[in-house]
Amino acid sequence: MESAVKPKKALGQHFLIDESVAERIASTIDPWKGIPVLEVGPGMGVLTKYLLAKGHDVKVAEIDGESIEYLRYNFPELNGRILDADFLKIDLSALYPDGKNFGVIGNYPYNISSQIFFHVLDYKDQVTVCSGMLQREVAERLAAPEGTKARGILSVLLQAWYDVKYLFTVDENVFNPPPKVKSGVIIMTRNDVTSLGCDERLFKTIVKTSFGQRRKTLRNSLRGLFPAGVPLPDSPLLALRPEQLSVAQFIELTQLVSSAG
Repeated sequence: MESAVKPKKALGQHFLIDESVAERIASTIDPWKGIPVLEVGPGMGVLTKYLLAKGHDVKVAEIDGESIEYLRYNFPELNGRILDADFLKIDLSALYPDGKNFGVIGNYPYNISSQIFFHVLDYKDQVTVCSGMLQREVAERLAAPEGTKARGILSVLLQAWYDVKYLFTVDENVFNPPPKVKSGVIIMTRNDVTSLGCDERLFKTIVKTSFGQRRKTLRNSLRGLFPAGVPLPDSPLLALRPEQLSVAQFIELTQLVSSAG
């Protein structure tokens, strides 16, 4: 067996060493055995072996050369299925052509976890399920409902298209090396929404602008999106702060801004 991979700080690697946690994470996508699965950052394959054992059609994306060599040596069944590539730069629609649905899973590097979920969102029409582990604070943010302080840009953008659930917390001591924070496992399943019923680009702009000045009321943070010199609409939504709004209210706000223009 090829020797264990040394964790690399620059890549944000914290290898999970608790088999029971690995199996529990892999089990999150058990109901979706009919679709292929892309694992992000498999490292030494602690999740991969359970995904393969469960019969999933697995591909893995890894940028660490040492990890790739380890996987090739220890998982011959991954022959032709290891992508030596940065997940954030992969054209997922080319990897799964003809609009084929697929799932994404991983023990995501803390330093790029938000970017990973933005990338998943770009392929929302194909990514049926996405689960995995990331920094607890970020995991809680993705699942945060309206009215909570943890709610942020990704909370709203993801929840517009996915049902997001925080599943469980993972302690620091099950990793090598142990991170300085706890981890959280989430699952996102695609909802039935096919259209938001508003200008989606403007919707994103409004969400990002709102949370960019989250201490301000929406009347103040969004003033620049309304035509100059035109009085702002008399809407109770504008008296709120962004974390107080549901996805439906952000859609209503987008329609309000559109009609004012």
